[in-house]
Amino acid sequence: MRQAEAEGLTLLRSERSSTGYKGVHFHGSCKSKPYWAKVCRGGRQVFLGLFVTPEEAALCYARTPEGRAAAAAPPAPPPLTAEEAVQQAEAEGLTLLRSEASSTGYKGVTFKQHGQLYQVTVWRRGKVVFLGYFTTAEEAALCYARSPEAQAVAAAAQAAAAAPPPMKAEEAVRQAEAEGLTLLRSESGSTGYKGVSFYGSCKSKPYHAKGRRGGKTVHLGVFATAEEAALCYARSPEGRAAAAAPPEPPPPPPMTAEEAVQQAEAEGLTLLRSELSSCTGFKCVAFSSSKSKPYQAEVNRGGKKVILGRFATAEEAALCYARTPEGQAAAAAPLKPPPLTAEEAVQQAEAEGLTLLRSERSNSGYSGVHLGNSGKSSPYQARVWRGGKDAHLGYYTTAEEAALHMARASADQAAAPQPPPASSRKRKVKSDEQPPDEPADVVVILEGRVVESTTFE
Repeated sequence: MRQAEAEGLTLLRSERSSTGYKGVHFHGSCKSKPYWAKVCRGGRQVFLGLFVTPEEAALCYARTPEGRAAAAAPPAPPPLTAEEAVQQAEAEGLTLLRSEASSTGYKGVTFKQHGQLYQVTVWRRGKVVFLGYFTTAEEAALCYARSPEAQAVAAAAQAAAAAPPPMKAEEAVRQAEAEGLTLLRSESGSTGYKGVSFYGSCKSKPYHAKGRRGGKTVHLGVFATAEEAALCYARSPEGRAAAAAPPEPPPPPPMTAEEAVQQAEAEGLTLLRSELSSCTGFKCVAFSSSKSKPYQAEVNRGGKKVILGRFATAEEAALCYARTPEGQAAAAAPLKPPPLTAEEAVQQAEAEGLTLLRSERSNSGYSGVHLGNSGKSSPYQARVWRGGKDAHLGYYTTAEEAALHMARASADQAAAPQPPPASSRKRKVKSDEQPPDEPADVVVILEGRVVESTTFE
């Protein structure tokens, strides 16, 4: 204090600071020097030092340009009581936003036990912004209510309060009839209406109305009932266009497994079985999330997965795939040879002069062969490192058959022609180093090493 008086400085008091001084903070992590002096400079917090007493830290802050400017500024108004803060909010036409999630009862206001102060923060541009400390929760809530974020929240709450109450299902149907609109039904959606989706995360309004506009999904609103959401979609340009379009022919009734097999025979198609790529037993048929139509037919077309449809039975989904060009090409492909037993694979390797490489590190006992799902008919997978990448060779019923394909791949890779090293070259000795009538020595240098020295006549 005496040093501040000697220098003509003012130790600025602050009731909003937990230490009682402006620019001084308490951190119990440093017991010997628990008081920190900080200043906001250029939009950033600048650390000034650690001190034993708050007065020493306040003296450090008072010596800064920011401290001198704060001392020369007019004094801040005294803190407001709770009643004065409420009256000031009414005078300014502001709403002190309540919050049950906050321990203080107000949105954006938290209580700091050290210093017995209320802190105001706001989320702005992806960051938490500190607005100040206050002696009462109401004064802190008044500071938050003056921020642009709080005013936006209050405006949204007023708009929600002014909105009409949610419609019941019967009311939405009658309103659609009064407006001459059609609530478009859809069997593909879980809600039964076109353009309406269900989201259980919002319990009060779980139904979302959406439309496809300009190649993008446009959110139209959230509603308490599927019928009210369908009414919103029917009012949109997309809903009116869909209602005016000619009705689509009703989908054929779902086939039983026997009917799908008979239809495939009648069309001369083959329902391709697959024990490897599908748990449904058919190629390009997978399970879907639809309870009524749990089987999904899909195909890889142009590097992308294309969903062909959902069906009640796996056989009907396989029939849909068999009708595609990809399915017909797969059916016309030559059949794979039957799998080899372990003894047959060993004999075939001996006949081809190949060696099945053993490996103690592999769970199959063979190098490059991995045992996957032992419950499948072809649980052994063969993989080889080719061109700097891990290449999949296939699935096999026995480890020996997989090791046979690994040996074939290794033999093919070893037999492939290798490019010459880029550093190999030949150099001829200069003619002045040898007599003209003597044979010249040629030295072959490979990768920087002399590997051959020969003489040419």
